[in-house]
Amino acid sequence: MWIWVAIGIVVSLATLLIVAAVVIQRAAPVLRSRITETLSARFNGRVELDNLDVSVFHGLEVSGARLRIYPPGAVVAAGATRPLIALDRFSFHTGLLGFFRQPMHVGTVRVDGLQIEIPPREMLRQNPGPAKRAGKMKMKIVVDEFVCDHSRLIIGTAKPDKDPKDFELRHIELHNLGPNAPWRYDAWLTNAIPRGEIRASGYFGPWQTDTPGGSSVSGHYTFDHADLNTIKGIGGMLSSVGDFKGQLDRIVVDGTTETPDFSLDTAHHPLPLHTRFHVIVEGISGDTYLQPVDAKLQDSSFTTGGSVIDVKGRGHIIDLDVEIPQGRIQDFLDLAVKTEPAVLTGIIATKATLQIRPGKERVADRLSVRGNFTLQGIHFTNPKVQDKVDMMSLRAQGRPEEARPGARDIYSHMDGSFFLSQGVIQFSKLVYVLQGARVSLDGVYSLDGQQFDFHGIVRTDVPLSKMVDSRWLSFLLKAVSPFSKGKGGGAEIPVRISGTKSEPKFGLDVLRRRSEGR
Repeated sequence: MWIWVAIGIVVSLATLLIVAAVVIQRAAPVLRSRITETLSARFNGRVELDNLDVSVFHGLEVSGARLRIYPPGAVVAAGATRPLIALDRFSFHTGLLGFFRQPMHVGTVRVDGLQIEIPPREMLRQNPGPAKRAGKMKMKIVVDEFVCDHSRLIIGTAKPDKDPKDFELRHIELHNLGPNAPWRYDAWLTNAIPRGEIRASGYFGPWQTDTPGGSSVSGHYTFDHADLNTIKGIGGMLSSVGDFKGQLDRIVVDGTTETPDFSLDTAHHPLPLHTRFHVIVEGISGDTYLQPVDAKLQDSSFTTGGSVIDVKGRGHIIDLDVEIPQGRIQDFLDLAVKTEPAVLTGIIATKATLQIRPGKERVADRLSVRGNFTLQGIHFTNPKVQDKVDMMSLRAQGRPEEARPGARDIYSHMDGSFFLSQGVIQFSKLVYVLQGARVSLDGVYSLDGQQFDFHGIVRTDVPLSKMVDSRWLSFLLKAVSPFSKGKGGGAEIPVRISGTKSEPKFGLDVLRRRSEGR
């Protein structure tokens, strides 16, 4: 009896060995066929697989290398020669019995070196391949999740002035990979400029076989420890959170940013900056449209909107419209100018256009701003400057006896037009009004404080003779008053303000008066 049992065991073992040998021999070509047929059906394109290894000693272990999936035939015929999807290596494990199931079920596929390259939208529009319904595809293998390391997404463009958009993703996990439903994903990537870590999670798909750029994507992101110092000319550590939705080639993003230490290298004065934004990102062109951005710098709120346009091989052109309805001028001066404290305080309202041209220079060297402004409640923080303003106002009112340093503080206001470029502000039609006087000026002011030069006319309420408290000087000035007489009985005096912002010099512009008298 035991002999027959032993014989049965030997026969069974021999049978298992024969089956194992047959499975090993047949598994590789069968699996290769299943993989290529499934992917070809899913993506409606040719599939190439260079290498596939199979082991059945610990369940079914499969590894492959250099897998390529090409776009649909109509797109290939239009000139899309590169693979739609390529990967360096992949592997998965399943039970041995899974080999005999239809469809074959796989829990997790691990992928390294995934690259997705989406052809230009124009090519897809001209050659829309025949649509296939994913629900009618014959899937030979069903996968629960993909885990991908070192991946890239490249969105092509046919525009000669644009570069393809290239996104590097450090780690991606795709879950619930059904043919007709969106895939849930988690992604981790390192952003290059500004450098920082991005984590995103949400839903992707269903994959649009013939128009991949039209595949839906949505989710929530966090962007932490973004080092703004990687952008030459600015500094700070930014964090951002938000939500996005749309398609791969056009995504709408709503979010906020926090930068507690935002700074420009023209001043190196860190200030808190908060923004709330609504932007549209064109995945094909790489262009971004801000619609709008609400921002707060220190205690000053403002809005901006515009575009960030990609320029092939050069970077981006940033064009923005900026509106400050009621901000503190000292907040903006603290950000941009080295002087501490700011040269003056007051409430500013402005509408301006801002442009940052592409290039590798500092942001301040590539920045230009043009606009109009009003400035209310001006007070100079330098006591010497404020004293000169106060005494000028009192004399212009005909109260020279009160014109003493520290006598009183007089607040003034200003409006005009400006143009900022290369760190220098050019002012035109600048009108400075204080009690008793109105000053019309044109001139330049550099952010580094080394250039401070204004010319203009001071118009006062009273004539020159009433602006001094000396009888003899008053008598002498009466003799020259007709030469400086203005409308309404006051005086018109040509002036020049020069020097530096910390030590300005006020004086008569004699040359201007001579030129006007010719």
